[in-house]
Amino acid sequence: MFTGIIEEVGEIGRIQRQPGGAAMDVRCRLVLEEGRPGDSIAVNGVCLTVEEIKDGWFSCTVSEESLERTTLRNAAVGDPVNLERALALGGRVGGHLVSGHVERTGTIKSLVRAGRSWTLVVSFPDDFQPFVIEKGSVAVDGVSLTIAGLQRDRFEVSLIPETFEKTTFALKRSGDSVNLEPDLILKYVRSAVASFLGVKSDSGLTLEKLLRSGFIAD
Repeated sequence: MFTGIIEEVGEIGRIQRQPGGAAMDVRCRLVLEEGRPGDSIAVNGVCLTVEEIKDGWFSCTVSEESLERTTLRNAAVGDPVNLERALALGGRVGGHLVSGHVERTGTIKSLVRAGRSWTLVVSFPDDFQPFVIEKGSVAVDGVSLTIAGLQRDRFEVSLIPETFEKTTFALKRSGDSVNLEPDLILKYVRSAVASFLGVKSDSGLTLEKLLRSGFIAD
C-alpha cells in the first residue's frame, strides 16, 4: 500500500524483455535506504517487488500483465520514473490509499502554468469514467491528486510547485501517456454496490437503480 506522495525521481537503467514480462533496473538513492529484497516500490504508480539491491540501483521483474496495462510497456533506458516505498504501518497518509495496481492509462491533453501552480488535464478511456468524481482522488503515475474539474472524457487537477518540481510532471508534455489508478475506497464501494444490485459491471450502475434500492435519497 502507498500514499501517492512521491519520494524520489529515479531513472530506468535497464529494461529487457523476457518470457512473461521484462527485467528492469532502476537507478535511485533515497528509496533504497533500509531497503531489502522483497520490499515493494511503486514505479510510476506500478507496485513492483525488489529482487536485488546494489549501490545506487535495484532490480525487479515487470509481469506481462503490468506491461500490457501500464506505460511501462513503452519504457526505455534513461526514462525518469516516480518512486515511492510502501507505506509503513503507523506512518502518515499524506495523499490517499494507493495500491499500485494500475487500472488504465490516460493521455496528457495539456499542462499549463497557472500562477505558481500548474493545471494538468488528462483524458481517460470510457471504462474509467465510473471511477472519476469531482473532488475525488486519483493517482496519476503514482502521484496522489485531487480532481478539480471533470468533463465526459477528461479531468483537471492542480499541481502545486512541490508536486510539479519533485515528480516527473516537470518533464511531461501534451500527448504523453500516464498510468491511472482510481481511489481504492471508491473502487470497492462501487464493486460492492454493483454486486448487491446484481449488476455485472460498474458501468451498469444508474441513478435509477441506486434510488430504487435505497442507496441514495430522491
